[in-house]
Amino acid sequence: MIARIAIMGIVASGLIAGAALYYLQVYAFYYEVNAEDAGNVQMTSLFTGEPEPILFENFKAIDADSSPIRFRACFQTPFSQAMLTETYVTYPQAEPLTAPRWFDCFQAGDIGADLASGVAIAFLGEANLHYGIDRVVAVMPDGRGYIWHQINACGQAVFDGDPAPEGCPPPPERAN
Repeated sequence: MIARIAIMGIVASGLIAGAALYYLQVYAFYYEVNAEDAGNVQMTSLFTGEPEPILFENFKAIDADSSPIRFRACFQTPFSQAMLTETYVTYPQAEPLTAPRWFDCFQAGDIGADLASGVAIAFLGEANLHYGIDRVVAVMPDGRGYIWHQINACGQAVFDGDPAPEGCPPPPERAN
């Protein structure tokens, strides 16, 4: 009888811990962000090399303070892909990161497949938004757009403990 109670206690503890871990990973750290707080929708201009705002509507975004790559957003733009490619810097190595299942406007697998097939086009939103982290904006032919943060080559090297590649800004000093 005591063994049965102990086993039930262990199983119950495991279930509670698992449920808590799931909740913390999928829901607890995310919060909704409005367009103004997110910095609106911006893309880096081919002409100035600086991020510039574009027209958008139906903006929906989430973020978390626990990581600089947890930002995800969806929006609509009236601009065509042709106009955008003539005006803004493209981002050829774009790889959308998955979003929590409940943030249903952002489907990383579908976006990634559309990028790989050439249906969607990715643009540099802002380079080194945080050191080693770029904001990437992808736009579909119908004007649907998606934004996420992605580790760039500078960040990848420095975060792995290697020296920053040539052309990268100096890495931030580490606190001891």
